[in-house]
Amino acid sequence: MRDVAGAWRRTADGAGLLSPDGAVASTIFAEMTALAARTGAINLGQGFPDEDGPSEVLDAAREAIAGGANQYAPGIGIAPLREAIADHQSRFYGIALDPDTEVVVTTGATEALASALLALVDGPEDEVVVFEPYYDSYAACVALSGATLRTVPLRAPDFQPDLDVLADVVNERTRVILVNNPHNPTGAVFDRAVLEEVVRLAHARDAIVVTDEVYEHLTFDGPHVPVASLPGARERTLTISSGGKTFRTTGWKIGWITGPAELLTAVVTVKQFLTYTSGSPFQPAIAAGLRLPDAFFDGIAQDMRRKRDVLGAGLRAAGFEVFEPRGSYFTVADAAPLGATDAQAFCRGELVERAGVVAIPITAFVTPGRRSEYATLVRFAACKRVEVLEEAAARLASLSG
Repeated sequence: MRDVAGAWRRTADGAGLLSPDGAVASTIFAEMTALAARTGAINLGQGFPDEDGPSEVLDAAREAIAGGANQYAPGIGIAPLREAIADHQSRFYGIALDPDTEVVVTTGATEALASALLALVDGPEDEVVVFEPYYDSYAACVALSGATLRTVPLRAPDFQPDLDVLADVVNERTRVILVNNPHNPTGAVFDRAVLEEVVRLAHARDAIVVTDEVYEHLTFDGPHVPVASLPGARERTLTISSGGKTFRTTGWKIGWITGPAELLTAVVTVKQFLTYTSGSPFQPAIAAGLRLPDAFFDGIAQDMRRKRDVLGAGLRAAGFEVFEPRGSYFTVADAAPLGATDAQAFCRGELVERAGVVAIPITAFVTPGRRSEYATLVRFAACKRVEVLEEAAARLASLSG
């Protein structure tokens, strides 16, 4: 428990997983959402949409409930969903999967990640390499696995890693290289050269690549490129995604993990003792969503691009320096031009008090030693209705004075 508690105490300073006295502490997302509710501020902090998903998906869930799909589903997920996931990977990326042995349904992407790390890591001698800033659950899952966290920094304006630094961090102790692409919190989409270098290093160091691709259909400059689709990658890559972001059903927690059968067997060995299964009526609904026509998937990317542009224009008008994202729900902006020196203080104070808007400091997503490098950066979520983003832009204008 020493390593786990230590990691939780460390991240509590920014992301808040466990306080030093062992009491459960709220995450930065819960804190800022509560702040928005208490003050009436517009919540551009936590990344959940304020619109429902497509009617075909919602109606399929209602039909499944009415049809009696309300008991335990199989531990690896119902066959129609596993088949839909396999067909989706083939349809969009040319990746052929056996739905019976190479696809597992999970309780969201977070459970898939936790199961993979707990299954693949043997202890503190193993290292897990992540790109920093990173989604807060990564550090917690690495700590729970007992592994050592190693990070590769992503820096503005494009948040692409330095490949020489990446090659230096990945070493003979590296067990897993964790790739989040499109990236949360920065909105970066990694260049193909980055992904190819990850694959090369994984082969050189006999590491496993675990990818978090939940924003795969929300890219703005061309189609998503899964790591598993690259030459030499498939046999050592586990790919994680979910229906929450694509179908605006974040509360359903239907995710999946795909990859070689021998690796998935290890993952299932762990996963069966976490939730075992979940979301029985939601599984056929997500299967229906994955079979929607191409126009739907093109449309959600175009819609998110428009929202990104509305938010970005409002941030620039308010005086922020904006780093335009290439994917995901999120836009990172620098509050230094507004006089901010500490993003946490800025988000908890001036941003909500003067502008009535809530966002998340990027320092919530980094290790303590690197906070100074990201001290004034703020993450804003664009996954809201356009009229909400326009109202937020109008409120943010108060900062420009």
